[in-house]
Amino acid sequence: MSTPFRAKSTLEQWRIFQAVVDYGGYAQAASQLNKSQSSLNHAVSKLQNLLGIQLLEVKGRKAHLTPMGEVMLRRSKLLSQNIQDLETLAASLEQGWEPKLAVAVEIVQPQAPVIKALKAFLPDSRGTRVEVIDTVVSGADDAIHEGEFDLVITAQLPQGVLGEPLNSVTLVPVVHRNHPLAKMPQPVSIDEVLQHVQLVIKDTGKNPKQDRGWLRAEQRWTFSSFKQVVDVLKQGLGFAWLPMHIAQSYFEEESLVELNIQGGAAKSLTTYLVVPRPELLGPAGQHFSKLLLQHCKAYR
Repeated sequence: MSTPFRAKSTLEQWRIFQAVVDYGGYAQAASQLNKSQSSLNHAVSKLQNLLGIQLLEVKGRKAHLTPMGEVMLRRSKLLSQNIQDLETLAASLEQGWEPKLAVAVEIVQPQAPVIKALKAFLPDSRGTRVEVIDTVVSGADDAIHEGEFDLVITAQLPQGVLGEPLNSVTLVPVVHRNHPLAKMPQPVSIDEVLQHVQLVIKDTGKNPKQDRGWLRAEQRWTFSSFKQVVDVLKQGLGFAWLPMHIAQSYFEEESLVELNIQGGAAKSLTTYLVVPRPELLGPAGQHFSKLLLQHCKAYR
């Protein structure tokens, strides 16, 4: 068994070394740290002796880094930041700040406001790890009921579940501009549409509900994301229902077109933020949920 590593230097010695560099000399650092100049000299001298390399050299009244000192300064600052992060995390945990936040997001939810909320959350995250998982249709139900997620964004509230409305989403039927359905006189009948392959997203629920979702053709190809569906659509294959916020850019470049179906085929949804266990939601989850509501409201 190898002998456990024992550090020769101390964190305090490294912090003093950094202060001497940052403040430009021993006297200036001593004033800032409220320590005697001799104690700082002794600490850095001892550190250099322990390491066997020279970190600083004094020229006039200023302490200058040696080339080896520059390398060690960069690494030591990383060490100090890691220690600070550990101490901040410990204080946060003591206050009930969660080390991990699990968020389930129904894939029809616009991503832009969610990303903005994540960006706003980062400076205040205190080391909290955020896990964002996509769900589809009844997968959101599972996320709400099984207790594995702190926050859930769903496009349909299960019976007896309350949620804060986030965004309105319109799903529209889409085909490639050269698809046979796009070439037919518009509007086309539903019976005509059903003769073609429908591209759908796989329900991520453990017990998928066949009565939920969009119009289903007899022949269906199933994928795991809208990106895959769009890639297939752009090859001129099949039709699909896409959220307007995803389809819009493809309409503008004229690679895909909205299909005009008799009787109307657009489907409107509202996404909701659900807190499955409000009594267990800690400060991090509460803060992030407020940011989600704020940025989703601004996105409308």
